[in-house]
Amino acid sequence: MSKMTIKDIDLKDKKVIMRVDFNVPIKDGKITDETRIKAAIPSINYVLEKGAKVILLSHLGRPKGERTPEFSLKPVAERLNEIIDNEVKFVDDTRGEKVDKAVESLKSGEILVLENTRFEKGEKKNDEELSNYWASLADIHVNDAFGTAHRAHASNVGIASVIPSVAGFLMEKEIKFIGGVTENPEKPYAVILGGAKVSDKIGVIKNLMNEANKIFIGGAMMFTFLKALDKKIGSSKFEEDKIDLAKELIKEAKEKNVELILPTDAVVAQKLETGVEKKIVSIDDGIEEGWMGLDIGPKTLELFKNELSNMKTIVWNGPMGVFEIDDFAEGTKQVAQLIADLTDKGTTSIIGGGDSAAAAEKFGLAQKFSHVSTGGGASLEYLEGNELPGIKSIANKKRLGERNFILAGNWKMNKTNTEASAFVNKLVGQIGNENKFEIILGVPYTALDRVADITRSSKIKVAAENMYFEDSGAFTGEISAKMLKDINTEYVILGHSERRNIFKETDEEINKKVKKALSNELKVILCVGELLEEREDGLTLNVVERQIKKGLKGVTKEDMSNVVIAYEPVWAIGTGKVATPKQAQDTHESIRRLISEIYDQDVANSTSILYGGSVKPENIFGLFSKPDIDGGLVGGASLKEDFIELANIMRDIIV
Repeated sequence: MSKMTIKDIDLKDKKVIMRVDFNVPIKDGKITDETRIKAAIPSINYVLEKGAKVILLSHLGRPKGERTPEFSLKPVAERLNEIIDNEVKFVDDTRGEKVDKAVESLKSGEILVLENTRFEKGEKKNDEELSNYWASLADIHVNDAFGTAHRAHASNVGIASVIPSVAGFLMEKEIKFIGGVTENPEKPYAVILGGAKVSDKIGVIKNLMNEANKIFIGGAMMFTFLKALDKKIGSSKFEEDKIDLAKELIKEAKEKNVELILPTDAVVAQKLETGVEKKIVSIDDGIEEGWMGLDIGPKTLELFKNELSNMKTIVWNGPMGVFEIDDFAEGTKQVAQLIADLTDKGTTSIIGGGDSAAAAEKFGLAQKFSHVSTGGGASLEYLEGNELPGIKSIANKKRLGERNFILAGNWKMNKTNTEASAFVNKLVGQIGNENKFEIILGVPYTALDRVADITRSSKIKVAAENMYFEDSGAFTGEISAKMLKDINTEYVILGHSERRNIFKETDEEINKKVKKALSNELKVILCVGELLEEREDGLTLNVVERQIKKGLKGVTKEDMSNVVIAYEPVWAIGTGKVATPKQAQDTHESIRRLISEIYDQDVANSTSILYGGSVKPENIFGLFSKPDIDGGLVGGASLKEDFIELANIMRDIIV
């Protein structure tokens, strides 16, 4: 899958804040179903085994932002302590001094559970201050709560905007199975939908018509479809205002050559109660008034069995009847058994959470399915084809061929020739044969020839830190593009903020340099970025747009294949400050959009955009994993062995 998981990163001695789903039923202080707790243990154990300190976040119930004792996670923490080998600590608060002290004292291999996240009003609002606080407690965020993936809350999306977020094993499995059937299911592919309302499944039905070969309808929602076909449904529940919609869906299924399979008989009764008189009626004969359909009948089960027999993929969401009452549970039970039997024969079977999952558990069949989703609402939205915020916020793996990924160092006015030689020899030995991304060293003029010679047999490229826009002449102290080309320099860094602000280079001068470099077959790293006061005035995009438009004036679409953009917020250069991954991604995304407007989308998609500004091993993971950040222009960390560590981290993110 394209998302990074806990298996893709180094967790040793890291503080990990993990969003889990401990929203379990509790009665009289006792947990009545601990399935969700046990489901989270593999991820927790893995992180602990890798030497991390674990902080667990979860919601429980709907306390509406108030501290409500009945919704405390304390019983959950106590139960977790009983069933896991490691000691589990609990803090009856969500933030503040008690939390800070508990986190500070946490040792590798220990677990800390914080109080119910929904005791915080800002949790469901994705409050920035709350997100920043929770993010400040850890180095890495692990999202293992698929059940909340369709919500942008502080404990999932908010934290992930500040520190890097990866998927736990549960989340990974959900993305693999639910995501897989929405994007590329093995066919023939069938979907079985039940439950009460067509309105709950409109988006699912419409989206699945693009992929599914057959859609089976059961549950109370079948009566809205049957009514649309002018069948007599007696007193069965249906959605009168959705009859026209049902007609449209039936028509659309025919147009898309998707078989829409409806029940041929039903189990009916006059009351929804245990022990009442019930009977089986044919749908063609009709259900008489006073009787209501409460389950699918035996002929329907036989029909479903025949129609499902050759399916390679089956998704089931929604019961076939009122399975909570045994008198009307047979249809749901037999459908579950039918899918389980097909799974044994090699069919991939997925339960889309909610009541279907509860039914499979009730009948002891849940373990026989390929996958039982942990999220009802999240599963439905995912099946609709929606991008879930809790998944979107998880770090992406980079794929070879997407764009040219780059790790560029800018030494500035540092290192003598002797120092440069010793350091570059070490780099060549350790990262000189990198083939997943390009490594570029921007070195002082005095070291260019020597560094170019040392790196000649490696894959490391050499860049000058500046050049002049004339070929030759009375320009004392300047260096021309031809001079650089003559000593095998491949790149030149232009428009660096220090050149702009210390040496007062203008956009016009930088543009002349860019065009001169390109005409001499030098590749260009064009730097852009705003001052602190410009960011505080909300002018970041205005400044960057001006610098790019003026810097690329007269540069052709063909020349753009030799241009790299480096976004470097001036306020983050050499200060130790760094843009959050979200801030950096937002600006990079805007830059890519601007390039598409100046040229076209193909140029925008192929242009590498780097982030520069106090890039170091502690923050490159969160930055580089963002979709529009293609690497880093590194200052201080490029002068020491941190540069090797940066390369190792980038390599792990690329697949």
